Amino acid sequence: MNREDLQALRVPLIVMALTLLGAVGVVYVSGAMLDQAKVNRTQREAQLREARLRIQNAGEEKERISHYVGGYQQLARAGFVGEEQRINWLDSLRIANQEAQIFGVEYDIGAQKPYTYAYEFDPGKLVLQESLMRLKFRLLHEEDLLRFFRALARQGGGFFMLDECRMRRQAGKQEKGVQFQTNLTAECDVRWLTINPPAQTAEKKP
Repeated sequence: MNREDLQALRVPLIVMALTLLGAVGVVYVSGAMLDQAKVNRTQREAQLREARLRIQNAGEEKERISHYVGGYQQLARAGFVGEEQRINWLDSLRIANQEAQIFGVEYDIGAQKPYTYAYEFDPGKLVLQESLMRLKFRLLHEEDLLRFFRALARQGGGFFMLDECRMRRQAGKQEKGVQFQTNLTAECDVRWLTINPPAQTAEKKP
């Protein structure tokens, strides 16, 4: 090939070089676009799996709520869930006293505080509270005390646990002409229990 032949091939060679460079650029850009498409596909698949998992969890949570909502509402009506209902407790004491036919009940209620043995029940986020009530009785015999607490449990005015009772024989002479007289005095400590549900986080307004 002489100089004139090379001069004639100069333009086709330049065009061919530019074409090759363009082809390499297209291949590079296509590869980058393909890689990005794969990344986007992976992200969409992950989002789809997450959405399906949320839907599944929501369905399971709905089933759990449906399963336990009846029992929860029953506990709420019984005064075990929510704020303590001291008025209901006192009404229950009055009615139980009438049913057991004892000589009245004196009471003293302490301040509400966290239940001492809550850790044994592992309540999770629920807050188990207690209010200690001390009851004083004048009784004809021991069976009066058992009848009273059976009657108190039937009232459904709240959930309580009998902590301990101390009973003493009443000293003194029997009054003449009185058919029924008190022979015993008793003091009992009762723990009224309530559960406070965890506070729900308020939704943020946009």
